[in-house]
Amino acid sequence: MVAIRKSNEEGHRRKFLVVVDDTPECDRAIVYAAKRAARTGGVVTLLAVITPDDFQHWLGVENIMRAEATEAAEATLAKASNRVRSVARTEPETVVREGNMSETILDLIDTDADIAILVLAAGMSADGPGPLVSSIAGKASGSFPIPITIVPGNLDDDSIAALA
Repeated sequence: MVAIRKSNEEGHRRKFLVVVDDTPECDRAIVYAAKRAARTGGVVTLLAVITPDDFQHWLGVENIMRAEATEAAEATLAKASNRVRSVARTEPETVVREGNMSETILDLIDTDADIAILVLAAGMSADGPGPLVSSIAGKASGSFPIPITIVPGNLDDDSIAALA
């Protein structure tokens, strides 16, 4: 059973979740979510996921690698936060989590009942829309707990603003 979202209740605001990485299409998702949040009185939640598969080394090396990955994730979130502020003059929330990408996204949605929409952007390469869009919007989409918005990667800021 899917948990009831609380974003429309008194004292809550609808959150637009964007998974942040260093892909060009990520900026498209950020712009759409920021514009949509600004128009609807919502909040953008930016999530950076650190995958633990990268830390399979001796403990000392593992700790250094984890710290470096966390620092890189925070820098990516800071850049994304600045982008949200510049396009919509709204303050985003940021979250850094460690784990499997899909499981981490679902866990955050499960623990934050104000998250109402996941915003992703499709890549423009010949390989397809990207692994995250393929995995979440593919097989899992029918049982996903919230709506998924997929922003075409070829839209410019003005086109996104007109749609948001």
